[in-house]
Amino acid sequence: MLLCRTSAVSQSIARWGSTARRRGAVLHPALSFNYRSCQSVSSTEGETQPVDAGSSQGQYRDSVLLPCTDFPIKLTGQKLLDRELEIQRMCGFAELYSWQRERKAKKEFCLHDGPPYANGDPHVGHALNKILKDIRNRFEMLRGRQVHYVPGWDCHGMPIELKALGELGPSSLSALQIRQKARQFAERAIARQKAAFQRWGVMADWDKCYYTFDGAYEAAQLKVFQEMHSKGLIYQDYKPVFWSPSSRTALAEAELEYNPEHVTGISRQSPPFLLYFYFLHLRSLIMLCGVSVLVWTTQPWTIPANQAVCYMPNAQYSVLKRADSGQLLLVATERAAGLAALLGTELESKGTFTGSELEGGICRHPTIPGKEVPLLPANHVTMGKGTGLVHTAPAHGMEDFSVASHFKLSVECIVDEEGRFTELAGPELANLHAMDEGTEKVICMLKESGALVREEPCVHSYPYDWRTKKPVIIRPSKQWFINTASLKDKAKEVLQKVRVMPESARGGLLSMLDRRTYWCISRQRSWGVPIPVFYHKDTGEALINKHTVSHISTLFKEKGSDCWWELPLESLLPPEVLKKSKAGPVEDYVRGEDVLDIWFDSGASWAAVLEEPEPRADMYVEGKDQIGGWFQSSLLTSVAVRNKAPYKSLVVHGFAVSEKGEKMSKSLGNVVDPQVVINGGTDPTTPAYGADALRWWVAESNVFSEVQIGPTALRSARDSINKLRNTLKFLLGNLQGFDPRTHAVDPKEMQYLDQYMLHLLRGYSIKVTDAYSEFDAGRAIRVLQAFINRDLSSFYFSIIKDRLYCEPEGSLGRRSCQTVLEEVLDGLTRSIAPILPHLAEEVYLHAPGHDGMWLCTLFRSGWVKSSSVWRRPGLEEAVEGACAIRDSFLSSIPGKNAAQYDLTVAIEPGLLFELMESLQEEPTATCSQLTELMMSARTTLTSSLPRDLPADTLLASGSFLINLEGGVIREDSAFSIAAVPTSAARCPRCRRYTSDTPDCLCPRCQSVLSVAA
Repeated sequence: MLLCRTSAVSQSIARWGSTARRRGAVLHPALSFNYRSCQSVSSTEGETQPVDAGSSQGQYRDSVLLPCTDFPIKLTGQKLLDRELEIQRMCGFAELYSWQRERKAKKEFCLHDGPPYANGDPHVGHALNKILKDIRNRFEMLRGRQVHYVPGWDCHGMPIELKALGELGPSSLSALQIRQKARQFAERAIARQKAAFQRWGVMADWDKCYYTFDGAYEAAQLKVFQEMHSKGLIYQDYKPVFWSPSSRTALAEAELEYNPEHVTGISRQSPPFLLYFYFLHLRSLIMLCGVSVLVWTTQPWTIPANQAVCYMPNAQYSVLKRADSGQLLLVATERAAGLAALLGTELESKGTFTGSELEGGICRHPTIPGKEVPLLPANHVTMGKGTGLVHTAPAHGMEDFSVASHFKLSVECIVDEEGRFTELAGPELANLHAMDEGTEKVICMLKESGALVREEPCVHSYPYDWRTKKPVIIRPSKQWFINTASLKDKAKEVLQKVRVMPESARGGLLSMLDRRTYWCISRQRSWGVPIPVFYHKDTGEALINKHTVSHISTLFKEKGSDCWWELPLESLLPPEVLKKSKAGPVEDYVRGEDVLDIWFDSGASWAAVLEEPEPRADMYVEGKDQIGGWFQSSLLTSVAVRNKAPYKSLVVHGFAVSEKGEKMSKSLGNVVDPQVVINGGTDPTTPAYGADALRWWVAESNVFSEVQIGPTALRSARDSINKLRNTLKFLLGNLQGFDPRTHAVDPKEMQYLDQYMLHLLRGYSIKVTDAYSEFDAGRAIRVLQAFINRDLSSFYFSIIKDRLYCEPEGSLGRRSCQTVLEEVLDGLTRSIAPILPHLAEEVYLHAPGHDGMWLCTLFRSGWVKSSSVWRRPGLEEAVEGACAIRDSFLSSIPGKNAAQYDLTVAIEPGLLFELMESLQEEPTATCSQLTELMMSARTTLTSSLPRDLPADTLLASGSFLINLEGGVIREDSAFSIAAVPTSAARCPRCRRYTSDTPDCLCPRCQSVLSVAA
């Protein structure tokens, strides 16, 4: 036969398409019997019907082997919750991580956990992130790798400090008291979050987590700090930083969020505005006096700090005369038309020249009498809006400060830490809040001096403190910085070697690096890792070097960072350290009061958590907000110390949003609490879905975009799991009494349909493995559902039920089928395990061959099997050729029962005929493999159709393309079929139309019962 003589791996292309073997047929009559009370068949596998015990059919009910299992088709409410917790206990969820760390493995997979912030209850964003990581970790563990995953928490920072203080002001407590309260608050939050993560089934050693407030972690962090300081990358300077008046601390750019609807100049007395103002009396060699320089700003409170007006050297500028007043204005030529429309008057050009000709120009300050400011060239001036002339206040703008540094301008800060004007702003402004009543006063001053040209409403994007949700300002202060400008080229270089998913996120990482010239790492708080610096009492000079930092690092490791406040200065600066530092006596110094930015805390986690000698993770997985946060701080610190990235790949997922795509908000009432999702709520509309439903939602979502969650998504997850349970119950029910250790059939002895199913199972295992490997659990679910719906329920299950139910229990045909079902069950169970660990372990406990093996849980027994033996040359062509014929047959009898027809298949001698002969050696048969595939009463295989066909014969034809040995053997074979209503009677046992007379058993059933007797 061809199956024996073809040796190369074959491929086939069927013209009839993939629907041939997938199309559902009218189910075999025997499939609807319900002979046993324990039998429960799903709707996809055939509805059950009651049978009259006194009928001729009822007398044979005990002879039919229908499915029987105590695996529940559905679990709801408290039963579901109890079962998941029971599975966690029975299957050792708590010990699994430690077990796999102790076993021998050729490869390690390291997923470094980005620390969630320890300042609140677990939320759905935590669920999205932690479950995504756990799916990948469980997959890697199942396929034999040793997983390195240490959960951690970010424990420091202003939000925790403020929440811990509550109503108490920071001045009422010492630094140590504040730190004690903050630690207690963080520990309570960690306990709540940790319990939730465990309930979600996240695999880890929860007794060995990392916390950024641990002494050992802080010591490792200081080691990174010291190495960067030794390389000159960390320095102290007086320069503008983002400052939060609401938090009274400096902020890094990663701690900002931009409000696109910020209104400039929130005022109680005047509307929001876009402010235009001018400087009077331009004096230069090229222009006459009396020309006003028209300048604009969206931050009028900074006008008193103005030190210059900047222009673009290569741009063209014009002197324009207002038609309504005759006033002369200096603006960029490119902006003239827009300004004329804004001012509501014609502007006549009186002269044009390049910006470089403005060099040496001097302007009179609009609010400070007698003060003059220069016109200076600057490359940051743009022509997109405004006038092409830029107001420059070096103390309150990053680019302004660069201009001041170049031209040696004064940098005077006119606002204090609370955002109020100081005495330097003048007596009229002192103590006014700069962004509120102070702005109003500046506008009044401009009006009084005649300098205000126009004010307009202006809504624009503006930075806010991401914790307090209030506007920040830019103000100079003495802070500690990292020189990221010297790091970014190397960081961009190493980032090119990192795999980023989705690839579109790479652009955000690179643009963030481009924009970041320095990183402010000092914070004016108590709850954090102290910057290990001492200051000379008289000179203010900083004492910090490898000797001082190394000593402090040792103390932190032994005692924790509280010792910075607890120990006397003599212990922090012992004589040997002072001697090595060539410093004066200890009484000349005071300890610093600033703490490190929490992004530096978490950014150094690679040094504290990842294993030596190569602390580099295979993967970091976090939300898209970490593009400017942890991803970047980790990259910069690692590049600074080691010239390499701390990760090989980055996975950037979206945020969890409501089903309407809205950001979750308590005020909108659309917040989804993962604990309520699992355990249910008081409202009847919030049932208990269990942890696996939450995990399914995560896996099924497109995590690279915004991830929607709500009642619809959760009900869909629950229904999908119930459908899956339906299939698993069918498999388990039909494996009753089957022991794979003694009953399994060798693939070579199996029927071809069973061998073909193993072939499909092998293809499924490859696809699902690829999906998990590509971090695409959603594709894994789609592959799973397609395999169940198409290959199993609509194809294999619908064909084999007669063999399963009506063949002798120990027959080769039935055992062959059961062997496949056991392999399918095993493959499905393992493939869903990363997503649904509770369900997978529950099935594993019910599966045959596991009795007495309670300690050998599924997660300790490996990944999906995929044997090359399951792919045999010619097998695919034989079964798929038969499926092409089956497709034509079923299409010719739409809505009819295939079992009520005798089928004749006519094929001219050739490859296809030989393939069909391998499925049916006799010309005519009622129990052949070909008849089973056709699901007909009888099948006849011939080279041509008979001429004397009955009048009610249904005819059809088709073809099948055979492609063997890589295309060496190709044959497009035609076939014809004739379907005739059978004259045979229905068998009362198997309900196939194969009996000679009504109410008499068919020959096959007679043989089965006689052997049983």
